[in-house]
Amino acid sequence: MPKITAKQIQEWKKQYGDIYELSAGDKKAYIKHPDRQTLSFAMAEAQTNPLGYTEVILDNCWLGGDEALREDDAYFLGISKQLDDIIEIADVKLKKL
Repeated sequence: MPKITAKQIQEWKKQYGDIYELSAGDKKAYIKHPDRQTLSFAMAEAQTNPLGYTEVILDNCWLGGDEALREDDAYFLGISKQLDDIIEIADVKLKKL
């Protein structure tokens, strides 16, 4: 696995916007923020496969890092618990006129 440098992370930020680091012990990996299409597919997949949400996000947003984080079940389940934190929801008001 090639080492991910600060320069690489900055290039990803320029290209994709928000970047997230997943870490467990000495293992690290990086994902980009999921777009609406990825979220839609992930949410649809979760209807029939509870772990499908995480699989879709990782498959579509993975930039690089230690593959064990997405291949080892213990790490994969740990990531599943964290993914909701990257989904930002704006506070939108509805007003009948």
